[in-house]
Amino acid sequence: MRKSRKNKVKSKKSIVNQIPGKVVYVGEKQTQDTLIEVFEYSKDFLTYKKLAQVEDAFTYKDSENIAWIDFDGLNNTKAIESLGNHFGLHPLLLEDIVNTRQRPKIDVYEDYIFLQVKMLYYDTQDVLIKEHVSIAFGENYVISFQEAESDVFDGVRERLQNAQGRLRTFKTDYLAYALLDAILDHYFEVVEQLAEKVENLEDNLFTNNVNNQTALDIQELKREIIRVRKAIFPVKEVIARLENGSHKLIEARTKNYLRDLHDHGIQVAENIEIYREMTWGLMDMYMSSISNKMNEVMKVLTIMASIFIPLTFIAGIYGMNFDHMPELDLEYGYYYAWGVMILISLALVIYFKRKNWW
Repeated sequence: MRKSRKNKVKSKKSIVNQIPGKVVYVGEKQTQDTLIEVFEYSKDFLTYKKLAQVEDAFTYKDSENIAWIDFDGLNNTKAIESLGNHFGLHPLLLEDIVNTRQRPKIDVYEDYIFLQVKMLYYDTQDVLIKEHVSIAFGENYVISFQEAESDVFDGVRERLQNAQGRLRTFKTDYLAYALLDAILDHYFEVVEQLAEKVENLEDNLFTNNVNNQTALDIQELKREIIRVRKAIFPVKEVIARLENGSHKLIEARTKNYLRDLHDHGIQVAENIEIYREMTWGLMDMYMSSISNKMNEVMKVLTIMASIFIPLTFIAGIYGMNFDHMPELDLEYGYYYAWGVMILISLALVIYFKRKNWW
């Protein structure tokens, strides 16, 4: 725990007093091999390549076809700076591309549009993965920058390769929309898994299946929802600006899809807000459950004490050392005392039952 906190502090300090526009990677994922994939396509044409070096991507700037350049490995700042400079991306954008702490946003320039969002998904071990994704698209190119090789774009790649849908017939704005749509689709999957976690914790609390781990699970879920909420909420604004803006790169036929995407963004944001409120209430439910358990224990102890108080009184009376006490000479006095105490105990038990105290 101390080590991870130290790394976070270090990453925060690395952006302090930095020269604006300087490309310095701020993040935790270190990929040794940079992966650059290129899909070049038109309606009747498609090629796929893995590039050995970033300079091989320069020729796609003036291609007659549409090129999707997918760059994986944000820690390779030199390659990103070289690619960005060749395609005319602003230095401040290059700085934001490698800063994984940057908030989702949209920047509109004369010849291109720049988008930044967070990609969310659960891996095979049910661990939430949050990645920083940047998308820049111009007249005939789309460049996506990712932290690592794994992503949520397999469906887009498959549609390109199989000529499914409208990807091969629309322009770069639709490809950018398709990438955003894939990211938002996984937002829904993440929210569904969070909803399942919330419901499971609720069921445990309602069935009084509560222990010390329950509180830790609630706290972990609260932190996870906060991470998801921080990633999802700004995306609504990004899509709204993309939909409502007037730019030569955004075709009228694409705006209908962006409008639908904006609705999805609002829906997923509302869902995460609902589960956030439910999670905040889980801790109150947990404290109430613990309090109810304590009350049950105290009620049992109080009833037991109430039953034994008159028995202790009788035993105390007949335990006093006096020579002249009534009933001391009775032959069956011992059994009489036991009988009285048993009758009193039964009478109290019946009384508590009728009062629904037990």
